[in-house]
Amino acid sequence: MDVVFDSNDIPSLLERYQKLKELKTNTAYYNQKIEAAKVELEKHKTDPVVYERIVSEKYYMKRDNEDIFLFDQSFYMFRQ
Repeated sequence: MDVVFDSNDIPSLLERYQKLKELKTNTAYYNQKIEAAKVELEKHKTDPVVYERIVSEKYYMKRDNEDIFLFDQSFYMFRQ
């Protein structure tokens, strides 16, 4: 009696089913993250204070009457 395994044998099907289940779980997780990011984006678009903070922190933009000081975090980690 010869036993032949092909790409549709039971262990392969079970493995693919588990992988599919994992991918569906990941898809749901990332869809939730996308929706949360969209809500946050809309909030940021309409709130000028938040918009200004993001521009200041991320792009180091400043007002004419402000000064920006940048600190290297590795210096503080080294000293501890």
